[in-house]
Formats: sequence, structure tokens, C-alpha cells
Amino acid sequence: MTVLTLARPFDMTLSAVSQHLKHLLAVGIVKVRSEGRQRFYRLNAKPLKAVADWVGQYERFWTDKLEALRDHLDENPT
Repeated sequence: MTVLTLARPFDMTLSAVSQHLKHLLAVGIVKVRSEGRQRFYRLNAKPLKAVADWVGQYERFWTDKLEALRDHLDENPT
């Protein structure tokens, strides 16, 4: 999508959206292709998968801990 298309749903200037895209491009979350004067951005989800996998470990850990706490509180009402 172009910057204009990406910016349309947001209450932001094109400049602000461009700055965000610049940062996302720098960390590899988006890729860009130029056609004439237009630049087309697309999502590169691969780096986000690594983040999701890392967060998923903690999600499983805390789910188990919170379930254990719930079981303990159910067994030991105050």
C-alpha cells in the first residue's frame, strides 16, 4: 500500500505515517517497492513471528501460574 492508503484510516499527517514507516522499515517489519514516484509498503511478518514466539513462552508460564493460583484460592477460601 502507499503511504496515502495507509494513512487514510488514521488521524495523522502523511509525514507522521512516513516517519512510522521509516522506523518499521529500519527494523525489517515492512518492505518497500518503488514504482515511479510512488512507494508501496508491505508487511514482513517474519520478525513479528519471533516476537510472538517469545511472548508465547511467557503467556504459557503466566496462564499456568494463574490457573494454579485460582485452584489454590478455590481450595482455600478465606
